[in-house]
Amino acid sequence: MERIVRRGTRDDGIPASCWSCWPFSTRALRCALLLVAGTSVLASYAIVGQSQGHAALGAELQTAQLETTQLQTTQLQTTQLQTTQLQTTQPADLGTQTQAGRLSRQLLDQSLEKGTAFLLASQRPDGDFRYHVNFLTGEKAPEQSLVRQAGALWGLALIHHDKPSAATRAGVLRGIAFFRQHSQQTDRQTRFIRYPGTLEGDSGAVALVALALIDFLRAEPVGQYGALRNELDQYLAFLLTLRRTDQRFHRKYLASSGEGWGQSSPYFDGEILLALVKAARYAGRHDLQQQCLQSAEAMYQAYVQDAVAQRQDADATKGFFQWGSMAFLELYDSQWESTQPYARRTIGLSHWMIDVHGVLQRRRNTAYAYEGLVCAFQLAQQINDLAAADKFRRTIERGLGKLTSWQVGGPIPSDYLQAVAQYDSSCQGGVLGADENPWLRIDTTQHQMHAVILARRYVWK
Repeated sequence: MERIVRRGTRDDGIPASCWSCWPFSTRALRCALLLVAGTSVLASYAIVGQSQGHAALGAELQTAQLETTQLQTTQLQTTQLQTTQLQTTQPADLGTQTQAGRLSRQLLDQSLEKGTAFLLASQRPDGDFRYHVNFLTGEKAPEQSLVRQAGALWGLALIHHDKPSAATRAGVLRGIAFFRQHSQQTDRQTRFIRYPGTLEGDSGAVALVALALIDFLRAEPVGQYGALRNELDQYLAFLLTLRRTDQRFHRKYLASSGEGWGQSSPYFDGEILLALVKAARYAGRHDLQQQCLQSAEAMYQAYVQDAVAQRQDADATKGFFQWGSMAFLELYDSQWESTQPYARRTIGLSHWMIDVHGVLQRRRNTAYAYEGLVCAFQLAQQINDLAAADKFRRTIERGLGKLTSWQVGGPIPSDYLQAVAQYDSSCQGGVLGADENPWLRIDTTQHQMHAVILARRYVWK
């Protein structure tokens, strides 16, 4: 068996590993261990208490954690009674087709339930997440990404907003506490992430923690969690200090002072824009409206306009795609002045994703793309562009159907997953990064579960 490991760096500076295995049989794969186990880079940090402003929050977290522990113990005892098997029974309307079967609300509900269990099982007691794990062996790879840790927290908050529960509430509160423990407050009433041993921070991580707070608080009574609302305002205030003269944002800041520096990033710019727009719409921060409009226009011109017009498969456009699409849907739905063009802009961007970037021809997991495509579908419906809506729906059904078959223990397992006799039970519900690749990265499942939530909300209502 030949294995090639490619290591590179994304546009936003995050180390990336692409594991590609060239053709060999499924039988051979089952006889091979693909990677040497590593140990987690993130150390465990005990959160030993809450500040005075978070005392009530700490008590609620302890109560929610107890409920979660009882629930997880019951689930674990049930699972351990038998060897974990992949479910191969198909819904009656699906027949034996598994790779790109016809999706339904029922299948998406089942997939989301499994994915939620995986995210909760992947969260460690301190609030961060197991980042990269081999589902066949339970081995953990050594690499780590604080941005993707923050993204996993946001994913859990989105699930909680979609269907609140004691388990998801406890998980989100635990994750927020982890980032609070590793943040620094300034005399300007701003707050930024400062992780031990690092000299610089990523603006995207701050934006994703802010998004987690926004979507968690949307699911909770307005009068509760005043300390968290203040914390959100501090993160937002910090993001505004990173704004450049071109209306985009520094991708980096000094961990010692929080001072922004360097170029912008299409990933982080999109994440920050989405956080600011959502804060303006759902967190009472109407004062952010003008900044949102200015930055959205600047980012459209920088990352979208030329690539779409000239049909260029630009890396920056791919990096901005889902974040920009989600932000543009929020802008259009806000009905603020001058936001009407964002429907057509998002639709054009999704035509680019399908026709130029070739999302359906990609061999790795592309769940991030369906976060954006579903937004474009919704906008096409809203402006009565039925041809675009039909094209987007067919693409979503085919692509998300394939990716759903890559979910461990999911409702429509691929041939590879059906052939697996047993696996680490804590990995059930995780999603493969590529077909026949047993390594599960936390952000892959996070992106796919958000795509599933959006598909349930707008496509399979």
